[in-house]
Amino acid sequence: MKKIFLYILAGSLCFTACKKDDDVATYVEPEDISVQNTYDDQSIQKFLDENYLDTQGNIKPFSSTDASDDNYKKLSQLNPVTLPSGVVYIMRDSAQPDPGTAIGNRDIIKLMLRSKTYLAANTDGNVAFISGTDFVNTIDGTGSPIVDPTYYYIANKNPLIVNATTDAAKQKSYYMVEGLNEALQKFKAFDLSNGASYNLQGVIIVPSRAAFARDAHYNYTGYSFRNRSFVFNFQVYKTEARPADQD
Repeated sequence: MKKIFLYILAGSLCFTACKKDDDVATYVEPEDISVQNTYDDQSIQKFLDENYLDTQGNIKPFSSTDASDDNYKKLSQLNPVTLPSGVVYIMRDSAQPDPGTAIGNRDIIKLMLRSKTYLAANTDGNVAFISGTDFVNTIDGTGSPIVDPTYYYIANKNPLIVNATTDAAKQKSYYMVEGLNEALQKFKAFDLSNGASYNLQGVIIVPSRAAFARDAHYNYTGYSFRNRSFVFNFQVYKTEARPADQD
């Protein structure tokens, strides 16, 4: 009986892995990057229509078989704002600090978040996000916020830049998801301890052109972020000004 269970488990894992590989296989990079940008924008709009925020602000997909989510509003109904860069952000009602602390573009921040990356693809005429993979997840991982992540901001004196051996790795854009930095400045930060329970305050969706596009980038996860869009579901636990001598 134990052997049968192991065979079933192995088979299910193989199916999942093959399905993920199939997803990637269906993606064909458009020669014209403007086409990819269009796919990103269309996929973002579809994502906004197919997901909602639960009572703690977590992004959840609508179910076609479970009626318990029928009373939730789509993300597209939560006043999403689109910036000129194509970045979309949503401020969750009743989940913002009052008064809160303004977030600067080079602050030291503390984030509780769950984030994923996606490829926007045209599959048989259906444009949507495919091949979702985890980027950073402190909620289901350590349960503690992350402090001063380089994908938000990296200082010129950071050892990664100082000790870089290629021209690309000496640039801040090699490390930063610049659309995240841009959109977080629209929010304000709480002043919470590491052990405080989370109540996610918003969503930021960064199209690939406002992330790494087709440029070289830091190896954060072992997977390429070429053409990948990012979805961040987060709460800013704290922010503080970065000392001038640490830039």
